[in-house]
Amino acid sequence: MSIAGKIIDFFRRKDKVAAGGGEKAIQKQVQMGKLPARDRLKILLDTGSFQETDLFVEHQAKDFDMDKKFLPADGVITGTGTINNRPVGIFAQDFTVAGGSLGLMHAKKITKIMDHSIRMGVPLIGINDSGGARIQEGVNSLAGYGEIFYRNTLASGVIPQISVILGPCAGGAVYSPALTDFVFVVDKISKMFITGPEVIKTVLGEEISMEDLGGARVQTEISGNAHFFASSEYECFEQIKRLLSFIPWNNNKKAEPFPSKPPKSIYRIDKIIPTEATKPYDIRDVIKSICDDSDFLEIQEKWASNIVIGFARLDGQTVGIIGNQPLVLAGVLDVDSSDKAARFIRYCDAFNIPLITFVDLPGYLPGIDQEHSGVIRHGAKVLYAYSEASVPKLTVILRKAYGGGYIAMCSRHLGADFVYAWPTAEIAVMGPEGAANIIFKSEIASAPNPDEVRKQKVKEYTEKFANPYVAAAAGHIDAVINPEETRNTLIHSIRFSVNKMEARPNKKHGIPPF
Repeated sequence: MSIAGKIIDFFRRKDKVAAGGGEKAIQKQVQMGKLPARDRLKILLDTGSFQETDLFVEHQAKDFDMDKKFLPADGVITGTGTINNRPVGIFAQDFTVAGGSLGLMHAKKITKIMDHSIRMGVPLIGINDSGGARIQEGVNSLAGYGEIFYRNTLASGVIPQISVILGPCAGGAVYSPALTDFVFVVDKISKMFITGPEVIKTVLGEEISMEDLGGARVQTEISGNAHFFASSEYECFEQIKRLLSFIPWNNNKKAEPFPSKPPKSIYRIDKIIPTEATKPYDIRDVIKSICDDSDFLEIQEKWASNIVIGFARLDGQTVGIIGNQPLVLAGVLDVDSSDKAARFIRYCDAFNIPLITFVDLPGYLPGIDQEHSGVIRHGAKVLYAYSEASVPKLTVILRKAYGGGYIAMCSRHLGADFVYAWPTAEIAVMGPEGAANIIFKSEIASAPNPDEVRKQKVKEYTEKFANPYVAAAAGHIDAVINPEETRNTLIHSIRFSVNKMEARPNKKHGIPPF
């Protein structure tokens, strides 16, 4: 065969594989409201940047007549590309080919691009759209999943790992997204669960739809397994691009700086917090009043919303922000919010992102359910994460900082580099009402007018302890600041901390309270 003939044969073979499961299967995918795998890559990646690898890989299974079946690209597309001109490794399962089922060679293609991404220090994006393990390949499919999980763990804290659920992701397959840093889901398209509705019905006799069991809203609002919710695949891809603009490409770098911009004028920091200490407000307004262009990328917005986490920029530099949300449960820490905050803190620490904490909480959520759900263990995760973090840590106490909540929210005692307080801050073992009832219990009970005495004692305790000046006198906070000075104070502190060095005891790793 001539060179020209071989080139023609190459394009014929390439087109055959690139057609995936064929036009009929692709149309079925579209009718399900899903984009074909190759279209997903074209939309997410910079135009013309995708370089495919292992296009001609084929499965090697022989049982159950598999030796007679041709599965183009073995049901997964792998390669490299760029997003905003920065390189990424990527794979996309192709549901039109054997339902995107994972066999041994399918898994080897994925682990190959994972290894490549780790070596090259670039983010890894996985688009999951699969019916699960390829049953015809038996234990080889399970081996493939195990190899992927192992590499997810090796890559953790080294490169950003992003999972995009754009179809079913069931059984053992869901553990890979769970091991990655950020999970994106799309309404009516994403489905995640360990055991599907049919198994649940057979074993437990309970009936539930796939959507109600593991749909996008369930994963972002109830379970907390997903971090970002989108109404369409196009919106999802824009979310991914935005996230990547905030984070560094690997753990040896810092996030790319942007030109500094002032906050939008509609956010007046001096007008956000109510005069009455018991009135709620939206902590996101405080965050937007101090960050560049008031641009805040919130993470896990719908889950454990009594705490707010996300990325912003100060003076052009990416920062991770954690803040109690007074609008929800008065901003208390509980089982879920502790998990949410601790994981985010550890991510920022792994990728050299300074942490800013806004404090306004009465403490940990009391109750039988919380105690029995392990609030002690979960709450300790926040203490561990803050104490372990060696990136610059800045804390601003806005209002309430009582008891264990004061300690947990990146206090000086957990290694905060700078702790500031507004004049509205109340730092004490507990709230004035509760403290007065305990300290002056006998005096109140024996008084002719207990209610009047209680009010006097509450006022006395507030004036003496529920303010920032006692803590400032003891050196537990560095400065009491005017709220309007917050942005400039934080910018100054981040600039000062840019070369932070911190010695820690030599050890293989710690044992966090998982």
